Amino acid sequence: MTADGSYHHGNLRAALLERAEAVLTASGAEGLSLRGLARDLGVSHAAPSRHFRDRQALLDALAVSGFTTLNARLRSAAAGGTDGADGAAGPVGARLAGLGRAYVDFAVGHTALLDLMFTVKHADDSSAELRELGHESLLIVARLMEEGQRTGAVRPGDPVQLAQVAFSTVHGLATLAVAALLDDTPLSEAMELALEVLLAGLRPGR
Repeated sequence: MTADGSYHHGNLRAALLERAEAVLTASGAEGLSLRGLARDLGVSHAAPSRHFRDRQALLDALAVSGFTTLNARLRSAAAGGTDGADGAAGPVGARLAGLGRAYVDFAVGHTALLDLMFTVKHADDSSAELRELGHESLLIVARLMEEGQRTGAVRPGDPVQLAQVAFSTVHGLATLAVAALLDDTPLSEAMELALEVLLAGLRPGR
């Protein structure tokens, strides 16, 4: 937004999505409307329609934006953990742990958005783009599982199924944390224990 309260061309869409997530977090999807967002941002009622044809298009765009952000964080974690002067990627186990932490951080920090992402993705009329973005989250983990299998760090098996198990672990932990069901156990402590158990189960048997 500029000093006089107006938006440069192209900035309004990003502002609408940012405000939409804030409303989603505070009031749920039922609290979202293009008219309400226009009012909140101080633009004409017709302005949002230049970017979103209707409320469902806004929800779809929010989900696409969420998966795009999540996947970027997962890719960064999967490629991270450099451990030498040559910039070589670190051990697969360390990067899998990084993936787990990245997912839990996103899930806990964007709970309402994540719920919307999964709801919209699994709708009968979900777009191909949204389904592909959602599947890419799983494939990022599966590709790292495959790398671990090639180096002997991960047990044999279908990499996609192993990725699904890994996701179920960290998603379940995030769900417990959001629902305040970890009692007196700090999330960071629970997360490290969950990752330790998960990684131990992913290692090849002796």
